Amino acid sequence: MPRPASAKALDLRQSLAAAFAVNERMNQMVLEQLHPAAWRSKPPGKRVRSIADIFAHVHNIRRKWVRLSAPGMKLPAPLQHTRCTPQQARKALAESARCCLQMIAGSLTGSGQTKKQFLRDGWARPWPAGVAMVAYMISHEAHHRGQVCMLAHQLGHPLTDGYKIWLWEKLYSECGFDGPR
Repeated sequence: MPRPASAKALDLRQSLAAAFAVNERMNQMVLEQLHPAAWRSKPPGKRVRSIADIFAHVHNIRRKWVRLSAPGMKLPAPLQHTRCTPQQARKALAESARCCLQMIAGSLTGSGQTKKQFLRDGWARPWPAGVAMVAYMISHEAHHRGQVCMLAHQLGHPLTDGYKIWLWEKLYSECGFDGPR
C-alpha cells in the first residue's frame, strides 16, 4: 500500500539532511587523516589554493549560503585562511554544517528564518529550496574534498585511510541514520 504524500515528503527531507550530515562527516574524516605538514604546504602550480585555503573557503561559502538564504540566522565566525589551524577548521566546519542543516530543514518546511529559496551568491538567480539546493551544496564540497585529497597526495602526505569516505553505510550509521534512502 503506498504511503501518504506527507510521509514521502518527510522521508525526502530526512534523506536530504542525512546526506548533508554524511557529507560533513566526510570533511571531518579528511581533516582527521590529514598530515599536519600538508596543511599550509605550497601546492604545485600557479594560483593554487593550499589545503588551509580550501577548508576556509568551504566554511566561508557555507556562511554565505546561510546568510543569503536564512537571513537572521546566527552565523559562526568566518575562518581566516592565513591563520586558521586544522583544529579551528574542524570546529568551524561543524558549526557551519549545523547552520546548513538548520537552513535545509527550514527551507524545505518553510519554518524558521529560512526562505523557500536558495541563494548561492548575490549575482545568482534564486532556486527553489529542495533537492537541487542540497545537491549543489554537496557537489561543491565534494569537489573541494577531491582537491584536498589530490593535494595531500601531491605534497607527499596522502590520507592514511582515504577510502573510508566511500563506506557510506558506515558513515550514515556514524551520523545516526539507518543508511542511504
